[in-house]
Amino acid sequence: MSQYQKVVILLLRLSTGWLIFYAGVTKIADPNWSAAGYLNNAKTFSGFFEWLASPGLLPVTNFVNEWGLTLLGISLILGLGVRLSSVLGGVLMLLYYFPVLEFPLIPPHSYIVDEHIIYAFALLVLGALNAGRIYGLDKKLPTKFS
Repeated sequence: MSQYQKVVILLLRLSTGWLIFYAGVTKIADPNWSAAGYLNNAKTFSGFFEWLASPGLLPVTNFVNEWGLTLLGISLILGLGVRLSSVLGGVLMLLYYFPVLEFPLIPPHSYIVDEHIIYAFALLVLGALNAGRIYGLDKKLPTKFS
């Protein structure tokens, strides 16, 4: 892999990490934030998303959302555990994608593909390229762990 390719992968990992970290931290910092509105207005798989917003499960859903984003962002920024976190992050992005999908439209501006699909694919690319081993802490770990 060329130096240019390594730098581009690093920049993708850092920028994606920052974007996701910031999304998580702002949710943690806002005591009024809740996923309930987003989930209860789901257009696709509404029963599943309403279940995630049910009173008994909503605190867990909010916690996983807030801290999942934050820890995923940290993982990408540090380049630590990138292969695992990129797969989990891809799943999380799909969970953001389906509630707004009114197949084939994603209101107000998309047709089938929106930013969550792009984020999911970017995360999967980072995992497939083992991007944490490129200027990241995964390089310090034995190969079987990263």
